[in-house]
Amino acid sequence: MITIGRKYNVRKEAMKKTMLRKSKLYSRYGKEIYMCAKEGGTSLEANLTLKHLVDQAKKEEVPNDVIERNIKKAEEGTGEDFEPQRYEGFGPGGVGIIVDTLTDNINRTVAEVRAAFAKADSKIGVNGSVEHGYKHLSYVRIKEMDQEEALETLLMEDIDVLDLSIDDDIVEVEGEGFDLNKIRKALEDAGAAIEDTERGWYPMEYIELDEETKERFDALVEKLNEIEDVQNIYHNAK
Repeated sequence: MITIGRKYNVRKEAMKKTMLRKSKLYSRYGKEIYMCAKEGGTSLEANLTLKHLVDQAKKEEVPNDVIERNIKKAEEGTGEDFEPQRYEGFGPGGVGIIVDTLTDNINRTVAEVRAAFAKADSKIGVNGSVEHGYKHLSYVRIKEMDQEEALETLLMEDIDVLDLSIDDDIVEVEGEGFDLNKIRKALEDAGAAIEDTERGWYPMEYIELDEETKERFDALVEKLNEIEDVQNIYHNAK
């Protein structure tokens, strides 16, 4: 009986964590889609940022109901107003952490983020204290176009290409973070098949943690991920 009960509890806890991850994912995309549609319009054809965001959400198996409901809220003006806020801090082992949020209550969000850092004996820094060690980059991976054609296509559109690589017939383009949509559109219009895209803040140097410090760092990240308003977390832990 003890063994059965323990297995059940472990399974129940695993299911709970899976549900929480899904709930967090749906919430994150829901907010981003709502704000994107509100600011740029609800037409996927006219608002390419929204189109690409919806495509990415579907790829991560966000239900159509979540997507459509948030676009409708933006169209009808019935949703909340969310404001982007960034927090930078230093976690266990001196790891630099960037926490991006979308919030309708800044006081609540900063209190929750600050509390998560404090519980991990870590602290929030001033704006720019961590970000200066990161690069804002975008990556677009494509098929049905070789490196030379991809480079020529982007240069013709006056888009800076930071790097090009190929692996298993997939060409990866590295560009400036804010150029993601321009890169994707230029390559799509030229006939490339988009495999996937990503954009974020990438550290220029990494910090290696010992096992004990890594456990404390992982606990901090888990606490931050539990905060409803947190959208993305970037760090330089190896």
